[in-house]
Amino acid sequence: MAGAAGAFSLREVLAAFRACVSERREVLLGPYLSGWRGLIRFLHSLGTIFSFITKDAVAKVQIMEGYSRGEQRERYTSLQSMVEYELANGLVDVQKRGGHPESGCRTVLRLHRALRWLQLFLEGLRTAGEDTRTAAICTDSYNASLAAYHPWVVRKAATVAFCTLPSRNAFLEVMNVGTAEEAVAMLGEALPHICDVYDITQELFARHDLLSLP
Repeated sequence: MAGAAGAFSLREVLAAFRACVSERREVLLGPYLSGWRGLIRFLHSLGTIFSFITKDAVAKVQIMEGYSRGEQRERYTSLQSMVEYELANGLVDVQKRGGHPESGCRTVLRLHRALRWLQLFLEGLRTAGEDTRTAAICTDSYNASLAAYHPWVVRKAATVAFCTLPSRNAFLEVMNVGTAEEAVAMLGEALPHICDVYDITQELFARHDLLSLP
C-alpha cells in the first residue's frame, strides 16, 4: 500500500489530522487516510506485536483508497458525504452482513474503533511517568476500546504481546521529532486534532445508528 513503507513521522500525522476537519466540520477522507497511513507506519515500526491490528488497518485503508479513486469518488470526499450517499442508495448492511460487507461506512467504523485505541495509547504515553510500563498503558487503552470487538482468543494474545513492548522512551524515540520532551510536546499538539476527528466521526455515526454495524 502506498505510504505504508518508510519511517514514521509524528509531524506528518499531525499535519494530516490537522487538515482533516473542514470549515464546515466535515472529516475529509484524503487527509484522514493520509493520517492513517502515518499511524500504520508507527505500528509497523514496532514490529509484529501489533500485526493483528495493523493488517486489518492496512486492508481497510486500501478499501477506502479504492472508493476515493473510484467512479463515485466525488461521493467520498468526506465522511459526511459518504454516509449520506451510501445510506441513500442502500449500500450499507445495517442489520446483518449481506451484499455490502465492504461498504465505506462499515470500513471506516473499523478504522474509527482502532483510532480510539491509538488515541488513548498515545495520550497514555504522553502523560505517563518515565518509568511507567508501556504494557500497562497499552493494555488499559486496548481494554477501553478495541477489546470489546475482539474474541477472547485475540484479547488474550494481545495482552500477552503487549508485555513485550519497549520502554516509554523507546516509543518516544520512534516519533522521529527529536528528544523525548519534544515528542511529548508534539503529541500534545497532535492529539487534540485526532480527538476532534474521532469525536466528529462518533457523532456522525451515532446520529445515523451506524456504531454497531455488523
